[in-house]
Amino acid sequence: MSNLSLSGELRVKAAKELRKESKIPAVLYGHGVKNVNLSVNYREFEKAYQAGGGKGLLELTIDSGKPINVLVQDWQINPITSVFTHVDFRQVKMDEKIKTDVNLKFIGESPAVKELGGIFVKNFSSIPVECLPKDLVSEITVDIVSLKEFGNVIHISDIVAPTGIKILAHDEDVIATVTPPRAEEESAPAAAAVDLSQIKTESEEKKEKKATEDAEKAKVEETAKKEKK
Repeated sequence: MSNLSLSGELRVKAAKELRKESKIPAVLYGHGVKNVNLSVNYREFEKAYQAGGGKGLLELTIDSGKPINVLVQDWQINPITSVFTHVDFRQVKMDEKIKTDVNLKFIGESPAVKELGGIFVKNFSSIPVECLPKDLVSEITVDIVSLKEFGNVIHISDIVAPTGIKILAHDEDVIATVTPPRAEEESAPAAAAVDLSQIKTESEEKKEKKATEDAEKAKVEETAKKEKK
């Protein structure tokens, strides 16, 4: 269980004013919980968010009240400035299992990448899990040392889940693999070079056809003249 903490205040100002004061408008909700509009300090939230990878459990204190356990359920970011503009907190009960996503952290070194120059490809950056809040972790490690050759893969079934955590993804789903370097993929024999001088345009083909027809017509006329004589 994470010890990350965060303080918030009941929202009494407009969202625009809060952002000018380096605060983030937020909302708190959950099963059997009445929605509450809040605001949190930007720097404090950013620090807690980064420490937990955006997935960890937080202890949120509202106006110096009793801390409650929450997850960062959703957030909004300004597409231009990349700053947080809104946050959704979901309150959880410590005796009820929750479903959420946990980040994957790839560790180790793949021989197929290091020695063969392959390209590491990951299909998942996080996976869905179910657990009690106390068992939630911010990340699950995946060792990629088993990727020794091109085409080797790591499946969901290869992950060793931490105690108390059930992975909800399909066992056969591929988490990561290594593909050949692009230069090798593109090393197939190139198509024979085309001699552009041998390509005739439509107008040239028409001219040649007309010239052939004219020549044949002239030959017929010449033969007819000889026969008359």
